[in-house]
This record gives sequence, C-alpha cells and structure tokens, in this order.
Amino acid sequence: MQAQFAPIAIFAYNRPDHLTACLTALAGNPPAEQSELTIFCDGPKPGDTSGSVEAVRQVAHEWVTRNPSAFARITVIEQPANKGLAESVITGVIEMLQLHDRVIVVEDDLVVSPDFLTFMNQGLDLYESDTEVISIHGFMYAVDADLGQSVFLRGADCWGWATWRRGWELFRADSTELLQELRQHPDRDDFDFHGAFPYTAMLEEQAAGKIDSWAVRWYASAFLANKVTLYPGQSLVVNTGQDSSGTNYISVDQARNSHQPELAVLVEPLQRISVRESRAAREAVTQTLNKSSQPSLIARLKSTALRIVGSHER
Repeated sequence: MQAQFAPIAIFAYNRPDHLTACLTALAGNPPAEQSELTIFCDGPKPGDTSGSVEAVRQVAHEWVTRNPSAFARITVIEQPANKGLAESVITGVIEMLQLHDRVIVVEDDLVVSPDFLTFMNQGLDLYESDTEVISIHGFMYAVDADLGQSVFLRGADCWGWATWRRGWELFRADSTELLQELRQHPDRDDFDFHGAFPYTAMLEEQAAGKIDSWAVRWYASAFLANKVTLYPGQSLVVNTGQDSSGTNYISVDQARNSHQPELAVLVEPLQRISVRESRAAREAVTQTLNKSSQPSLIARLKSTALRIVGSHER
C-alpha cells in the first residue's frame, strides 16, 4: 500500500508565540512537505481590543510567506467572529472530512516530535480498515511502565490526533444523551479511570451548559461506542498551554498536565498490533493520574461551574 499523507488542521486563536512554535515543530516533520495544511484562526470575542487575535493571523500569513515550501499547500481561514474552540474544531473537522477521508488535528498550544506526522500517517494507513479503531493519538502520559511502541486505549483523545471520515461520523454532540447512556453503562468506572480523573463530572458540566467542550464529547462518543484509539508508547506531543496564556487555563488542570513527557522519536516504522485495549496501559495511566490528582479535585469540579475542560479549551 502506498503511504498517504493526511491533511493537517491547526486551530488557533489568540496566542501568536504558541502558533509559531507549533508550526515550526510540525514543519520539522519529514512528511510535512507532502502534507496539506489548513490553519483555522478563530475570530475575536465582542469587545476584544487586545490585538492578539489579529497578531495570530499575522503570524500565520508571515510564517507562510517565509516558509512557502514547508508544506505541500497552506491555507489560512480567518473566522469573522468568535466561534469558541468547540465549534471551531467540530465545524473545521467536518469541513476537512468533506474534502478528504482522513485528517490530522493539532491545536496551537501543542509542540510535536519530528516523528509525530510519521506516526499519525502510519497509524492511519495500518488501521484504516479496522472499524474498532476510531482514531490515532500523539500524546501519552509519562507513565512508569514500558508500553512498547504503541498501545490501544478505549475512547478517544484530543492532544494531537487523527481520524478518518468513518471515525468522526461517530461523534455525538448531544451531551445529555451521552451522559444518560454513560450512567447506565456497566463500564462507567473505566470512563473516569476508576476515579483518577473526573471525565464524568466534565460531561455533567457540558450537559448543564457550564462548559463547552468538543473533547469530552469526542471521548464519550468513542468510549460508549466501544472503540479504541492507538497511542504511542512514549509521547510525541507536549502541551505548552499551561503557562496561563490560554483563556480557560486554571490550576486544577494540573491533574492531567503535571506528568508532561519528553518528546520521543520512532526507532523503527510503526508495527501493527492486535486491536484490543491494553489493560496494562490503562492501569499505568490510572496510576499516573492518581499520583498527580489532589483529593479535592473531583469535588471542586463537580461543585464549580468551570469554563474549561483542559488548558487547550477556551
């Protein structure tokens, strides 16, 4: 099978320095020159006079001018008004998958390994026909275990990921319906990694209209459909959005972010593995999340109307 190079979508808003770092890291991936790139720049909120949104657009256009051959083709889409991250990602992914059968999605606060695009594209090729696989993901926690080259975990994730048109068709926007189904599900404890991270509380906040997250709905959609996502054994992504620059960053998100990994490299081409969740990997992630969680975190998330799901949500 001849390798395909999936188009890449970057979602940016008001952090020009983060976008520069993200673009530079992506361009350092060998497949970049054969990949089409679309940069979705969200619009300003009403009354925003900071100039940061315009600065992001300027960075995008200037970067393209300085690096015209870094990608096979670069398109910059500027939204006239603020959509917010959830609508931006949902509509942007839909638009990309109307034109292509696969897409790689990156947010502007992510810095990727030089092997990120290789892993994404090889994973998309290897598991294209495996309908149990909903997506490919680039981030992995710095776990205290050797996970090998790659593992499967149930659900889906949001820090540097890729999917096919068939995968995104399973995304369900109705959080109330997702929550009702989850509460009756026999594996609902697995959804929260057995209490290590409060995804159910986040879904409850989403259903109550207190947050607006595409990510928790994507995770729930995949989990309830009993689909798995391929992860690298060591992370190919780091999140640089924990510097208080994101409009939705607050300290409780440290539960997920305090075990940021170092960027890994691929020693050899990605090898196919059996399509089933690795319970060893789930246990390793659970232990890592338990180490970084504070006892009051879940209670605070359940009782406080948060406006975030992760540092990348705005």
